[in-house]
Amino acid sequence: MSMLPTITISKPAPIKKGAALLVAPEGVDIAKLAGDLDGEGVLARAAELAEFSGKAKTVLDVLAPAGSPASRIVVGQGKPEDASESGWIALGGAPRGALAKEGLVTLVASEGMDAAAIACFAQGYLMRAYTFDKYKTAKNGQNGKPKAQKLTIHSANTTAAKSAWRDAEAVARGVMLARDLVNEPANILGTEEFAARGEALEALGVETDILDEKKMKKLGMGALLGVAQGSVRPPRMLVMKWNGGKAKDKPVAFVGKGVVFDTGGISIKPAGGMEDMKGDMGGAAAVVGLMHALAARKASVNAIGLIGLVENMPDGNAQRPGDIVTSMSGQTIEVINTDAEGRLVLADALTYCNQTFEPSVMIDLATLTGAVMVALGQHHAGLFSNDDAVAESLTQAGAQSGEKVWRLPLGPDYDKMIDSKFADMKNIGGRNAGSITAAQFLKRFVGDTPWAHLDVAGTAMSSPSSDFNRSWGSGFGVRLLDRWVRDNHEG
Repeated sequence: MSMLPTITISKPAPIKKGAALLVAPEGVDIAKLAGDLDGEGVLARAAELAEFSGKAKTVLDVLAPAGSPASRIVVGQGKPEDASESGWIALGGAPRGALAKEGLVTLVASEGMDAAAIACFAQGYLMRAYTFDKYKTAKNGQNGKPKAQKLTIHSANTTAAKSAWRDAEAVARGVMLARDLVNEPANILGTEEFAARGEALEALGVETDILDEKKMKKLGMGALLGVAQGSVRPPRMLVMKWNGGKAKDKPVAFVGKGVVFDTGGISIKPAGGMEDMKGDMGGAAAVVGLMHALAARKASVNAIGLIGLVENMPDGNAQRPGDIVTSMSGQTIEVINTDAEGRLVLADALTYCNQTFEPSVMIDLATLTGAVMVALGQHHAGLFSNDDAVAESLTQAGAQSGEKVWRLPLGPDYDKMIDSKFADMKNIGGRNAGSITAAQFLKRFVGDTPWAHLDVAGTAMSSPSSDFNRSWGSGFGVRLLDRWVRDNHEG
């Protein structure tokens, strides 16, 4: 991967060398903002000629300004009152593009930037710097030697800014871990390798456990194991525990679909675009990234991260359309389409999580249906829930973080669409309302536990470029759920 910048926070001091990054509220006097950095008025003149007003996410880039100790001055921001959490993250990401090749950058925080704004700005800057280039032998003309960058942020309130940045950096690292997992090719990242990546969180204090095929057979996980039986890669279930809350507090649980590659099985997918199915574990990646974030920032919550890991392949031993499997819950499922496999994995994962840990709330994330992209495109994840309060709190967290969700309905009429003639249910309900019937299927495995399902098929992979993401894998869900935990489950 790319060499990420090192970000530190210090007290204000004169800038003697390197690039200077200024944050300009819209309409500000550029000359006054720059001060001694613009000794000969070059920056002010450039701003005038470029008609630069400080509009949000616009950048003024002046190279080698005469009479300035800075080798380069980059200015950008927007209206302070418009800069929400997600806004500051975007504002931080935007100037990184202009500064990518600079070795030393100093950010002079404006008066409108409090500790939270500085942390979000730095988070956006760091996440924008991420690229997945580990398999490129020549890295963008740099002869395989990317330049290290140091970003120093000047802030009058260094103590508060450093504290806020510690937490924000933990979340950013979780996002980038999730991106790494989604971006990795499936020949490198199989079920066992993915589980090992999760085990590495033990270094942060996360407790982990891995259920192998023998343990899952003993538990009766026929739905998950049915998906895995066509692959030479063995199924795994990774359990991660973060005990940051009080011992008596029930945990919040996050369950991820981890299909490391999805051919569709016997109901095989078309060849065109199948390479993207290395990202069919985007939900599981987000859960691992979230657990990293919670542990790294020492979140005061008890949390469970649980992911079912399988590969869905066609084989002489693969599951067939028409097969009937028995889930861990005891409910039977007629497999109409082997490409509707993620819900089978989640059925047993949700049951195991619910029965073993008795969480106060369960949230699952899955790249589950193409239908959710037809409904919502790639700018909202689909949200389904059996609890209005949980749904509303997730919607609010999405608005704050910028990882937006949109609630779609559940109901008895949709539930009837997955009734089967031969088993308790079938695994698809037809073309219409495909995302909803998939969620109705999952709902049958959560009992009375407050639960939400996030369909991230449109947001976790092949994601649109943004000011703070140029990666195919977005890491969607980490910031959303970290914000949700902060606002609803930490004191």
